[in-house]
Amino acid sequence: MRTRIYFAIFGAGLVSLAIEVSASRLLSNYFGSSNLIWACVIGSILIYMTIGSILGGKWADRSPQLELFYRIITWGAFSTGLIPSIAKPVLRSASLAMDTLSIGPLILAFAAVLALFSVPMVLLSMTSPFAIRLLVDEARTSGNISGKVYAISTAGSFIGTFLPVLVLIPTVGTYKNFLILASFLWLVGFWGSCTTPLGFRKTLIKFGWMPLVIALSAWFGLQGTDKISTGLIYEKESEYNYIQVQQINGYNLLRLNEGQGIHSIYHPGTLAYGGTWQQVLVAPFFQDAPYSPQDLRSMAILGLAGGTSARQAVSVFPDVHIDGFEIDGTVIEVGYDYFGMDVPQLTVFAQDARLGLRAMHKEYQLISIDAYRPPYIPAHLTTLEFFQEVYDHLSADGTLVLNVARIGDDRRLVNALATTLGRVFPSVYISDVPDTFNTMLYATRSATSVQNLYNNYLFLDASGNFPALLRESMETAILNLQPLGASDLVFTDDRAPVENLVNTMLIDFYRAGGVETLR
Repeated sequence: MRTRIYFAIFGAGLVSLAIEVSASRLLSNYFGSSNLIWACVIGSILIYMTIGSILGGKWADRSPQLELFYRIITWGAFSTGLIPSIAKPVLRSASLAMDTLSIGPLILAFAAVLALFSVPMVLLSMTSPFAIRLLVDEARTSGNISGKVYAISTAGSFIGTFLPVLVLIPTVGTYKNFLILASFLWLVGFWGSCTTPLGFRKTLIKFGWMPLVIALSAWFGLQGTDKISTGLIYEKESEYNYIQVQQINGYNLLRLNEGQGIHSIYHPGTLAYGGTWQQVLVAPFFQDAPYSPQDLRSMAILGLAGGTSARQAVSVFPDVHIDGFEIDGTVIEVGYDYFGMDVPQLTVFAQDARLGLRAMHKEYQLISIDAYRPPYIPAHLTTLEFFQEVYDHLSADGTLVLNVARIGDDRRLVNALATTLGRVFPSVYISDVPDTFNTMLYATRSATSVQNLYNNYLFLDASGNFPALLRESMETAILNLQPLGASDLVFTDDRAPVENLVNTMLIDFYRAGGVETLR
């Protein structure tokens, strides 16, 4: 009996942590992966676990029955199995609300899905105090038994932390991941109940209908795509992202997670897409004139996505070789399959941008950082120390270009990053991207002047070697140059409150009614 109870506790611990990790991933696909989302998920789960521990202890003292213990586990499995079929339609409606930034429905959907996890988490949290009550024969062994129960539950939780992220979600997706966890837990509860006086026949009558109900609810509830998206031609969950490819008017668009922002764009007939990708091309021309497209021979892109910037750079700089860093291997596959990323001059590395750059023992003339996705900006790519590493990987005529968002007319993030860059680079320039909330920051390793940009434009205009894509990008940059703003905030590895800053900007923007301007 003891071995079976210990195994049941192991299973309950495994599924509990797996649900917590999977809940964060499920919600991040629709609401993003900010610290605030994580805090809401973890905080809610802890409340549910607290309630379950208290109820479990009281119920165990009142009815310390082995059959009841397994019944709790089986019902926990059943409620886990219903999560996908209930959550999916709610979250599909949330995807529409996210597209139109309808704040009320978004908050309601988020709260509803969080509440959905309450039943399984309360039930599974009841199992540890229940098991202790069943296993303790006398007071002098209670400490030893309690320690074993919590140790075994924690061991299960350890496996449950990694199983969804490394195996189940990348293989079958978040929704089916819940079904697999529920099936495992149901088998634990069913097998345990069969060993009680209930026996197999009564256990089958009591709980045998549950898999059928879960299967039917999943069949009807999980039909169709995960999100309601116009022109959706591909969707998949990877280890890092929920990935969508839309095809609209012949253009392929790459969207990640909650779907705000286009990360790459492709059309077989053009490379002129406007937006931030083209403005990367301007960066080398802050160097001393004359600077021609043939002068750029080495480039790194941190945040490659589907390779739009790389394809544009190759079209303008004929002799360039590009090292592209993208942490998500599935996004790289999508880049090759849907975004024409198979260009000979591009070498792709499936690595975190900072670690990948650090491992490269070479210098670049241009380093483009396009890894920010407000409000989910990786703090380790905003710091003084990181920009020093970038500086050290630039040649004497090297330039950094950074794509960052402002929110409405709020330039606090832009100014903070420009100030941080200014602690490392002798010259920093700012240019807004028209009709977007994006701003490009340019920083040169050697002291330069904005006059260089003007001189290079005039040189290229007179040379007869001025690619149309580059001309358009330089004109856009020149016409939208902005003065450097002051900021008291400098991001460091020790303190980089970038997410708090962005959240404050979003709240201020919302309070001012700015959300309406995005519709």
